[in-house]
Amino acid sequence: MDHQPLFIYLFLLLSVTISAAGISLTIIYPFVYMKKCMIVLSLIVPFPITGAYVDPDRSIKLFVFGGSYVDTGNRDSTARSWKEPYGITDPGRPAGHFSDGQVFTEYIASRMGIKSPTPYRFRNQRPIKHGMNFAYGGTGVFDTWVAAPNMTEQIYLFEQLLQEKIYTRYDLKFSTALVSASGMDYRIYLARRGSLRVSALLHGLPLLGLDLQRIHDLGVPQVAVMGMQPLGCLPEFTRGYSYEKCNSTGNFAALYHNLLLVKKLKPESKFVVLDMYNAFMSAMKKFENKTETSELKNPLRPCCTGITSEYRCGDVENKEKKYNVCRVPKLAFFWDSFHPTQAGWDAIVSELGSSIISLF
Repeated sequence: MDHQPLFIYLFLLLSVTISAAGISLTIIYPFVYMKKCMIVLSLIVPFPITGAYVDPDRSIKLFVFGGSYVDTGNRDSTARSWKEPYGITDPGRPAGHFSDGQVFTEYIASRMGIKSPTPYRFRNQRPIKHGMNFAYGGTGVFDTWVAAPNMTEQIYLFEQLLQEKIYTRYDLKFSTALVSASGMDYRIYLARRGSLRVSALLHGLPLLGLDLQRIHDLGVPQVAVMGMQPLGCLPEFTRGYSYEKCNSTGNFAALYHNLLLVKKLKPESKFVVLDMYNAFMSAMKKFENKTETSELKNPLRPCCTGITSEYRCGDVENKEKKYNVCRVPKLAFFWDSFHPTQAGWDAIVSELGSSIISLF
């Protein structure tokens, strides 16, 4: 049974369309998906499914803010993203990614026709012509357990580079910002309070909205924010159900977060909300249908786990590995307790489909 009360009741009948310069953001009627007690709210960003024309004179850049879903190496060597078995698929060694390979940032950059932006940590060692990644795994809108810049502080680092003329207004003319707020703040709240409450959802969104507006005010014409993924389907929360079903309370919280986020941003065509909830759900369903290996038939089961509940993926004690890795990571949707595999991210991006076209 679900040990957390179902405290959020969504009775929604909402249809809003915002149009500007040929771009529309539509919220359609939600529908109930009964399997595993999950409700799916459809947040659709429709765009024509066509290839993007890239002007060779345009200096396209991507600036990234957020946490572990988009961090490509900003955490220091003490982070598990720099330890085995992370990076086992690509590049074959730990490279600062919270996955077995590539993460969401790299897929977005690829579809924009550019290389993944350089992590802020390596700004003096690597090219920065494609933008910069300010994201730090484990951080949130507010301070977390990780001693690294939160969202507001990441934006301040970006502002400093602008003040130093590292990037000019012209550099930003054709740029896009990708912002990830994937639930770390809610995880902290849950650990401290024991349960999620509506007040937690209402508390963080105003500051997130200010952060998004600040990025735009600094000169980035388009800001893409990742909607909340189905929190209740993350292995951290399905482990208590032997990875057999999602936690309905966590999914309700994610849906409500997304509803409030879209409501807050809906008057502004400069913001694009990426529907991560339905992308995750659809991708997981396809993994379940196509996977024949009994070990990974269930997409809720992560590839890399601790040998007991006391350990996590990547833990080592007295030089002895305290984790297990599945035989074929590309057949798993989740890598560890929170993060998709590279194959999982590939499926998620495919499900986002036409909405990514808006970033070009």
